Amino acid sequence: PRSDMGRGLSLLLLPLVLLAAPARAEGGTAAAKEVQIEVLHLPEDCSPKSKKGDLLNAHYDGFLASDGSKFYCSRTQNEGHPKWFVLGVGQVIKGLDIAMMNMCPGEKRKVTIPPSLAYGQQGYAQGKIPPNATLIFEIELYAVNKGPRSVEAFNQIDKDGDKKLSELEISQYLKEEFARDGKKRHPSAHDEILADIFKKNDHDGDGFISAKEYNVYQHDEL
Repeated sequence: PRSDMGRGLSLLLLPLVLLAAPARAEGGTAAAKEVQIEVLHLPEDCSPKSKKGDLLNAHYDGFLASDGSKFYCSRTQNEGHPKWFVLGVGQVIKGLDIAMMNMCPGEKRKVTIPPSLAYGQQGYAQGKIPPNATLIFEIELYAVNKGPRSVEAFNQIDKDGDKKLSELEISQYLKEEFARDGKKRHPSAHDEILADIFKKNDHDGDGFISAKEYNVYQHDEL
């Protein structure tokens, strides 16, 4: 199903796809260069600062360091909407997870990422990235929100406070989120998403999503 990147619906839900590495790059040599970060713009009020598990909203352009050619532009994807993703959990390449830590809304950065923290020796042909490519990203961060697997999000859905999410609780949550974002959806979308959530999260098959099953990113204690 098509993924809605509004704050709410992306909470549990549909996997985010942007520049996640299809295969994790190998670490390479111990002397591999680290990510280089150049801050292009820093707002006067620089808070909150991003941390692992936060839900970020950003635009970014990607360039090959070798010749400066652009291989990615988020403004030409998804009708130009900025990308939503969870920081520090592998939804983007390792170098971007590192490069966007401690970043605040309105901040702009230019970052240089070595192959060992990007697509390594194999490259990424589908993304027009050759083997052993050093990548440069220009990033503009718009929003830093509590991540989808936070204590706050869990408690918001867990209406009866029993530390597990029932089908009814998640169904009600989806209805509220659908009403909030106002997008038109086929009537079957609700049931499909609900089934998908349980398929991906109810690991022991007991019909509930426990705090442990929900909190797959392990960045908060429940």
